[in-house]
Parts: sequence; C-alpha cells; structure tokens
Amino acid sequence: MKVSEVMSHGSINCKAGDTLHDAAQKMVMRRCGSLPVVDNDDESTLIGIITIRDTMLPLYPNFGEYMHDAKTARDFEEMEDNYKRVMCMKVNEVMTPNPMSVPSDMPVLKAASFMGLKNLRRLPVVDDGKLCGMVSIGDINRGMFIQHG
Repeated sequence: MKVSEVMSHGSINCKAGDTLHDAAQKMVMRRCGSLPVVDNDDESTLIGIITIRDTMLPLYPNFGEYMHDAKTARDFEEMEDNYKRVMCMKVNEVMTPNPMSVPSDMPVLKAASFMGLKNLRRLPVVDDGKLCGMVSIGDINRGMFIQHG
C-alpha cells in the first residue's frame, strides 16, 4: 500500500507570513495538530511545518528553567497577558523549516517507520517539489486496517 492511497489530499495549509492566530485557528477548527507551511508567493512549495505546540511555546520562555528550579515561581498571569502579543507573531518565526516529507509513492509502512524514528504524527507529502497532501499515523492505521482488517 502506498502513501497516496491513505493520505489527505488538498490539505489545509498556512503561509509563512500568516499570524500564529490564523494558524492556530485553522488547527483548532479542523482538529489537526499541525499544518504545512507554504511559500507566501507559491502555495504549492512546502517551506516548513507548524504544530499547535509551536504556537504555544512563545508563551513559556524558559519554562524548562521553571520546572527544574523550585525556588522561583513563574507569573502565569503575566504569561496569559502575553497571549495577544504571541498570537500576532508570524508563522515563520516559530515553524520548523525544511521539514521531513515523503513522496506519495512511498510504502505506508516505510513512512510510518520514519514517523516512529522521529516521533512524528504527521508528514507532508511532496511530489516533484510540490505539496500534495499530508499523511498521519491515523491515516496509515486506517488504511492498513481496511486492507487487512
């Protein structure tokens, strides 16, 4: 079974110049944890990926220090006040550039292997340098279950 048989075609994406608010809204409304990021001028060219986690991390700078320092307390109300500022940031400020991707003719279990090795739940599908969809662990499991269930 190939990735093309289970992937989501015409998946929603965002542009590098979009705000984190726009990206987060798309992810929340579509109940997806990540979006491919495309070039501002060419919507078929994948340049990055953004996750819902990426949109939240700017709220918690140095959070790791807080977790390991029992003497200091973070002002979580101040963090919440920063939410409006963070939501105005641009996607290209927090996205992962040049993400791992797979071609549509790759066997699904090979794609799943890559996901497992890198601890990823979704991968962009790119053919001839052009974004053509997304594949998730759920897509692969569903496809395998239907074929072999």
